[in-house]
Amino acid sequence: MNTPDTATPAPSAAAAKATRGGPARRGSLGPVGLVLAGGVSVQFGGALAVSLMPRAGALGVVALRLLVAAVVLLLVCRPRLRGHSRADWGTAVVFGITLAAMNGLFYQAADRIPLGPAVTLEVLGPLALSVLASRRAVNLVWAGLALAGVFLLGGGSGFGDLDPVGVAFALGAGAMWAAYIVFSVRVGRRFPQADGLALAMAVGALLFLPLGIAGSGAKLVDPVVLGLGAAVALLSSVLPYTLELLALRRLPASTFAIMMSLEPALAAAAGFLLLGQTLSLMEAAAIALVIAASMGAVRTQVGSARHN
Repeated sequence: MNTPDTATPAPSAAAAKATRGGPARRGSLGPVGLVLAGGVSVQFGGALAVSLMPRAGALGVVALRLLVAAVVLLLVCRPRLRGHSRADWGTAVVFGITLAAMNGLFYQAADRIPLGPAVTLEVLGPLALSVLASRRAVNLVWAGLALAGVFLLGGGSGFGDLDPVGVAFALGAGAMWAAYIVFSVRVGRRFPQADGLALAMAVGALLFLPLGIAGSGAKLVDPVVLGLGAAVALLSSVLPYTLELLALRRLPASTFAIMMSLEPALAAAAGFLLLGQTLSLMEAAAIALVIAASMGAVRTQVGSARHN
């Protein structure tokens, strides 16, 4: 099995050209902008989802999110169903299972513990992936710095006061997030544009819809719930997954994984603006650490692209 770094496609001729001279900088930073935009979208969508849970329940919110996202992506991408190998379909199906599991586990966590700690625990999955996938020693430094910030955001003394079931769900979501990164790279290689994402989202929606119906029933057809669920799907699935899929075609998975340490900071901002949650000095220091780690990872990647 290839590591995420080796699974990342080689840059195109245009991308290679963009690593020289003036255009190089913009070309190298382009994927970074996609990742940041996706992160902002998914965290504000997550805050909206938390406010929707009292109406539809965690399972219902996930089912609506996956279903609406699948419908939108299928209509926009119109992926071909023929001409794909068995390995292509296997990769798309596993990616869909990963998407469903990641979303389901995270919303179960967010239903039991606050959004900030839930995202903080979840991001440990991508951080672990960055350490395992990285081939440069300096990336271990950035991962360690981000990890310190993650624990500081959790209060500096662990997560002992949180619901242990919620903590377990968040850690499970983190493991699925790491798997999402790996299979997003592979799907991006096997399918054009966002076709693979659309097919995977359809698989995830079909798998999760029975759970959502069993958990929420008629609440899913309430007009307000449908409207808010559609907004959550667009903000938390359609936009971020598409942007990340495009970014992972040009950005090594190890760097992408370290950048995911920005998610607790984005979640804190979304919680403050939409849920009225405030930041302590310790939490602000944690945000500074994870931003520093992410910036360091980006600078390392840009420098590596220039040398190559």
